[in-house]
Amino acid sequence: MTTILLPFGAFLVVAGAIGTVGLLLRDRSMRGESRLDAFMGHRPDGDPNASSVEIWKEAAFEDDKKNFFDQIIPTLPSLQKLFQQAEVNIKPNVLIGISVLLGILGATASWMMHVPWFLLPLPALCLFCVPWAWLLHKRKSRLKKFASQLPDAMELLARALRAGQSLVAGFHVVSEEMPEPISTEFRRVYEEQNLGINLDDSLKALCDRVPNLDLRFFATSVAIQRQTGGDLAEILDKIGYVIRERFRIQGQVKALTAEGRLSGVILLAMPFLMFFIVLHLNPGYVELLWTTNEGIRMTVFALFMQVLGAITIRKIVNIKV
Repeated sequence: MTTILLPFGAFLVVAGAIGTVGLLLRDRSMRGESRLDAFMGHRPDGDPNASSVEIWKEAAFEDDKKNFFDQIIPTLPSLQKLFQQAEVNIKPNVLIGISVLLGILGATASWMMHVPWFLLPLPALCLFCVPWAWLLHKRKSRLKKFASQLPDAMELLARALRAGQSLVAGFHVVSEEMPEPISTEFRRVYEEQNLGINLDDSLKALCDRVPNLDLRFFATSVAIQRQTGGDLAEILDKIGYVIRERFRIQGQVKALTAEGRLSGVILLAMPFLMFFIVLHLNPGYVELLWTTNEGIRMTVFALFMQVLGAITIRKIVNIKV
């Protein structure tokens, strides 16, 4: 029994360590945005849109007819923002149901193929994570595309202001002239203005939908300009210039750190690849890693060093610009 529980205990310890480090790094990366949230008047609970437009949107997406997944899986409102940022036409509970079905399918297929019992959770976990990996990829791609379009949107807004149009009319120009996804987000702000929502509240909602630091700078600049006055067109030009320069520097940094990132991927993947190769060629040779006390200690130490190496390589190649 001890030989069975120790590998699972080691896996839980390593997974917990990875999760803890990830939360710590995420907390540090969000400090700048938290300061801007406090400056712009966001509430501590992170829900700045207590307006009628948000209530109307929530009512518009409600469906009286619930499908099978809606009935067996409770609603997860905490995931709504993630799905909104990814802009996918699927509900969170449906995606969870698909993930569970894929996990069961992976475990069943592995069992029918006579895979060793200690490897059964691996294909199930991999298939379970496939829909979520797709969702995170969609979200990352959409936010990255939005960030690349933001400098052009700033310049277009500045030209609209110099032409004598209002800021709200400039939002309409961006929604008509620029492609997705920035046109959709700016169109929402323009439509909220037509419904009578305060501009500051609309910009707060936009920053909540799109977690982009440059966009928060823009919203903060608009809020300050509306209170103190000034040339908003010049401010927008400077914001666009800063964003373009940051993209240029980020490109240079990625080019200089490409070798290090590729080396990190190879070094982290090589032990696991060699493990499965040896397991296929000579299973008895690697069974000592979980059937003997020395092998278990070596496995735990190796996993710990893998996590430590991944964190170290990440700190080296991730240069903040």
